[in-house]
Amino acid sequence: MLADLGAAVMDADAISRTLAAPGGLAIAAIRQTFGAGFITPDGALNRDRMRSLAYADPSARQNLEAIIHPLVGQETWRQAMAAQEAGSVCLVFDIPLLVESSHWRQKVHQVVVVDCTTPSQIARVMARNAMERAAVEAIVAAQASRQRRLKAADAVIFNDGISLPQLRLQVQLLASDFGLSSVHSTDPSKLA
Repeated sequence: MLADLGAAVMDADAISRTLAAPGGLAIAAIRQTFGAGFITPDGALNRDRMRSLAYADPSARQNLEAIIHPLVGQETWRQAMAAQEAGSVCLVFDIPLLVESSHWRQKVHQVVVVDCTTPSQIARVMARNAMERAAVEAIVAAQASRQRRLKAADAVIFNDGISLPQLRLQVQLLASDFGLSSVHSTDPSKLA
């Protein structure tokens, strides 16, 4: 929604998926660190197998993060520089593990947390990734708590039990603080 209002968005999850896709920059290091069994026949990261290992063994998760995070950071900053050079007035860094990361907070002006209740978070991940409840609960338990995320926030958008127009209104109100306006929207149906 912020992109619709003129922001440039750097999506760390999308970058991470690209790095771990067939031919991705992280594949060789993942294969070397974890073995060929963690690479699919088409040359991508075996996400299910890695997820099981990473959330069962904290050192494996740290090893994976040591491979992925620097590459994500490099690509994120490359995209940010390109957006600035193109004249973007607002850069949005969509960083799911921002609170867990020690360096991201110092690199951004404000942290916006999109919040929901923990049961909603678990249900959404189960639906999106077709995962079992126990697996999702283990992932949530390994991440920063909801309270910790809220404490780190400069602004909060509560996205639980509200309609899409209500969510859009919250985003538009926040966007004005970032120098964005609904007049920048590329989709007239998204104007308030």
